[in-house]
Amino acid sequence: MAIFILITILCILIILLAVVTIRAVLCKVSARSLKEKEKKGTPESEEYYSKRLARLISCETVSHKDSYDDTEFSKLRTVIQELFPVMSRRASLRIFGDDCYVYMIPGKDTARNVMVMSHHDVAPVSGGWKYPPFSGKVAEGCIWGRGTVDTKTPLFAEFSAIEELLNEGFEPACNIYLASSHNEEIAGDGIPLAVSYFRKEGIRFEWILDEGGAVIDAPMSGISCKCAMLAVHEKGRHTINLTAGKSSGHEGLMAKTDTPEVRMASFISRVHSHPPFIRRISPQLRAMFDGLAPYMSFPMRIIFANMWLFGGLLKRIIPAMNEQAGAMLGTSGTFKNINTAEDGSCRAELFLRCVNEDDLSAEIEILQKTAADYGIVMSDAKEGNEYYPPASLESTGYKYIKSCVEKYFDYVACAPFILPAGTDARHFGRLCDAVIRFAPIDINNQQFKSVHGIDENISTESVVQAVGFYKELIKGI
Repeated sequence: MAIFILITILCILIILLAVVTIRAVLCKVSARSLKEKEKKGTPESEEYYSKRLARLISCETVSHKDSYDDTEFSKLRTVIQELFPVMSRRASLRIFGDDCYVYMIPGKDTARNVMVMSHHDVAPVSGGWKYPPFSGKVAEGCIWGRGTVDTKTPLFAEFSAIEELLNEGFEPACNIYLASSHNEEIAGDGIPLAVSYFRKEGIRFEWILDEGGAVIDAPMSGISCKCAMLAVHEKGRHTINLTAGKSSGHEGLMAKTDTPEVRMASFISRVHSHPPFIRRISPQLRAMFDGLAPYMSFPMRIIFANMWLFGGLLKRIIPAMNEQAGAMLGTSGTFKNINTAEDGSCRAELFLRCVNEDDLSAEIEILQKTAADYGIVMSDAKEGNEYYPPASLESTGYKYIKSCVEKYFDYVACAPFILPAGTDARHFGRLCDAVIRFAPIDINNQQFKSVHGIDENISTESVVQAVGFYKELIKGI
C-alpha cells in the first residue's frame, strides 16, 4: 500500500513537472518574435528635432504650490505658437486655470474622441548638473535639461506629429485632443478643471494616452530585452488622520508609559511589523507577468508561465525581487507629519496608496481595530482621497495602443503594469475605459533615474522615435 502511494505521488509529480515545463515552452513559442532595433531617423532629423525641443527645455516652467508666475509659461506658449503654426491656427484651444491648455482638431467623425497628454510643468532643480538644467544642450548624442524625460519630449513629439500630419493634408478619423497641464507636478487643478468641462459637456474618449511607462531596461532579472511598459492603472490615494489623546481609556496599558507619544509610536511599530495590507495578483499584475514571461530565462519562465501554481509563492518573493513590482501587489502605507499638538495629544498621518478600493476598505477596518487597542482615533482627511478604476484590458482602446506599441517598437517586449506614482490621466478614469500611461521614449536606467534628479537627458534618436510613434498612432485610428 505504501509503495502504491509513493508511486502515485511520483506520477503526479512527473505529470506536474511535465505540465509546467510544456507551459513554459509554449509561452516562449507563442510570443511575438523581436527584431533588431533599427534607427528611425537620420543625423539631420535628429539635429532638427533636437534644436526645436531645446527651445521648450529652455523655458523654466517650474510649478510651485504657493504661487504661480506666468513669465516662463508665457514664454513656452510663444515657443509653441512659433514652432507649430498650423496646429495653432487649425485647432480650437481652451485654457483651464492659469495655464492648462486643451487643443482640439476636429475629425471626420465628430462623435468620436481620443486624447494625447503630457504636462509642461517641471520639477525644481537642485544639485550639480553636467550641463545647465535649462540649456537644452545637445551633447554626447543626447539633449540635456529638466523636462527632457518628464515630460516635454513627449509633449514636443505630440505637437510635432500633429503639425506634420496637418501639413501633409491629413484629416483625422475622429476628434484629436491634446491636453497639457501647468501644475501636474504639484497635483494641481489644471486637468481636474478640464475634466469637469468634459463631464459637463458629455464628452467621452475612446482612449487617452499620457505619461507613465516608457521603453526601459528590463524591469526584472532574467529578461534580456528592453520592455515597453504600459501603465493601465495607478494606485489610489487615501490619507488617515491619527490622534492619540492625553488619556487612552484602555485599562490594559501601563499608566507610566501611557503617553500619547508612546502609544502612537507603539501603533506605528505594530503596523510596520504586522501590516494589514492584502496582497493579491490582480488582473493587471497577472497580465504584466503574462506579457513578460515569454522573454524571461527558462527557470524564471517556468514560474511566471504557471501563475496558477506559483501565484502564492510569488506574492511572497516578488517584493524581494523587485521593489516596484512588490508595490503593485496591494496597498502601501507611509506615516508622516508626526507631532505633539498644543493640547498634549500626539498626531500623525497615514498615507495609503491602494490598488483595489474594496481591499482598502477591509484594511481600514483592521487598522481601526488596531488603533483602538492603543487609544488612537482615526478619521479620514477631508481632501486628497481618491480612487479611479483601472483601464479595461479588453477595451478596444487598450488593444489598439498596445498593437501600435508592439508594431512600432518591434524590438522590445510589451506589457501592462500598475503605476505607483500619480499622473494627470487618473482624473479621466470615469470618462474613458482605456486611460493608458505610456510615453513613447526609449530610455536607459540613468535617464529613468534622472526624473526629478540631476542630469536629466534623452537621446536625440529617442526624440525622432517619439514623433514617429505619435504619427503612426494618429494615422492608424
